[in-house]
Amino acid sequence: MKVLVTGAAGFIGSHVVDRLLARGDEVVGLDNFDPYYSAEEKKRNLWNALSSEHFRLVEADVADPSALTTALLPYFFDAVVHLAAKVGIRTSFDDPLGFSHTNVLGTHAVLELARAKGARTFIFGSSSSVYGDAAPVPFLESEPAPEPISPYAATKRAGELLCEAHQRIHGGSVLCLRFFSVYGPRQRPDLAIRKFSTLIAAGQPVVVFGDGTTERDYTWIGDIVNGVLAAVDRGARGKEEFQIINLGAGRATKLLRLVELIGEALGRTPDIVKLPPQRGDVGRTLADLAKARRLLSYEPMVSIELGIPRMIRPAGSVSP
Repeated sequence: MKVLVTGAAGFIGSHVVDRLLARGDEVVGLDNFDPYYSAEEKKRNLWNALSSEHFRLVEADVADPSALTTALLPYFFDAVVHLAAKVGIRTSFDDPLGFSHTNVLGTHAVLELARAKGARTFIFGSSSSVYGDAAPVPFLESEPAPEPISPYAATKRAGELLCEAHQRIHGGSVLCLRFFSVYGPRQRPDLAIRKFSTLIAAGQPVVVFGDGTTERDYTWIGDIVNGVLAAVDRGARGKEEFQIINLGAGRATKLLRLVELIGEALGRTPDIVKLPPQRGDVGRTLADLAKARRLLSYEPMVSIELGIPRMIRPAGSVSP
């Protein structure tokens, strides 16, 4: 297959690129190397891919439709995996217009590009944050999700609605995958597991917002990539459909337990500092995986107890 992956140099995107290449697909990776974190780190994420004759890296901003069209002029695709986005629930409060520009306009631009390029499969990287704090747990895809509690969550829900409208108008296979707290090698430096690991390894205190009893459905990167590739393959079978599908571990872990597991993997006792909760944080996330199992034969394989030591090197550094 010929596949476009947007956000290709990011955490999830680079793993998806590597797996597509490993199975023999032709991949064009698109990224604008947003300065949210180090461009050099993102480029290191693509070291393996850049050595492949089946990979091309294109630099462009998904929210600039003209530049996007020009940059991808020579290419056509069977499938598009759209993972490019402004990220960070808390930072979205500081730049709501920027998040809307990239995550809403950018998604619409990539949908139109996919149509122009003949791609009949479109995979959208959404987020469990769309459920907000009012949906019953475990989260079901049938929930209307009308109450996002951060600008980031609202932009992801808007992206899903754009995908649904696009599929109703133009057909094809459009699958929105709601990712749940993904972790593993190459995780962004601002995300909890990598940030906590770095602090604990350095003997510095870990700041926990709230009382530490909030729970997240932490999901190993390899399990997420399995789900993404299964969605690509489902689309390749030519079924005309729009679907929203949870991809998680199907198990919630308390924040204090997470910090404890990181400390055990590093052989250190964490020094925990508790601060008041921050806006945008939900009390608990937990994915109902029945639909993912039914449509994608998805089955998470790596528990948080296995995943944390895999991510953290024995010497105490965090795998990039």
